[in-house]
Amino acid sequence: MTWSEVFELLEVGLQETAWMVLVSTLLTLVGGLLVGVLLVLTDKGGLLPLRPLNAVLGLIVNVGRSLPFIILLVAVIPFTRAIVGTTIGTDAAIVPLTIGAIPFFARIVESALREVPADVVAAATAMGATRTQIVGKVLLRESLPGLVAGLTITVIALVGYSAMAGVVGGGGLGDLAIRYGYQRFETDMMIATVVALIVFVQLVQMVGDLLVRRLSHR
Repeated sequence: MTWSEVFELLEVGLQETAWMVLVSTLLTLVGGLLVGVLLVLTDKGGLLPLRPLNAVLGLIVNVGRSLPFIILLVAVIPFTRAIVGTTIGTDAAIVPLTIGAIPFFARIVESALREVPADVVAAATAMGATRTQIVGKVLLRESLPGLVAGLTITVIALVGYSAMAGVVGGGGLGDLAIRYGYQRFETDMMIATVVALIVFVQLVQMVGDLLVRRLSHR
């Protein structure tokens, strides 16, 4: 295999990986924020204490975090087929990627929100702020640097997950590494894939760190 062929395949693989990570990140951001906020609000001493709901959410999150992604990938195949209509390709891979990442990010959100000083929340409550205002203008705003840092970690985890999705035909760089680097012993492709993944992750981390620094000094 010539290097021109390697770069041509690599370009397609990068586009597929970027698409999987982008869509699953957006879905994870919405789902993880919702679950994380609910975990904080419904806990004892929270703004909306509902211990049964909190226990159920905590159990679901813990179960989701307990499963290795490669096992989750296979376990949700029927659900993936029902949602997307297939279990092969980048669109199909987005389903398990999102399911695997939401519990991970939800715990990060919960941890970041709990770092907000209780007296800040109490002051907002004393001033007559509603629950919605406290969540949006106090909890989320004050914890924004931590949330961005946590999202950066989640995106990097999704890059790794997307590579594992290539084992079952999920497309992207992982698929190239398996089909060409491993099964066909194309060392050039394996090296190019590894380098591409390293560069991808470094770029994500750099952007995330930059955003955190700016938010921390606003």
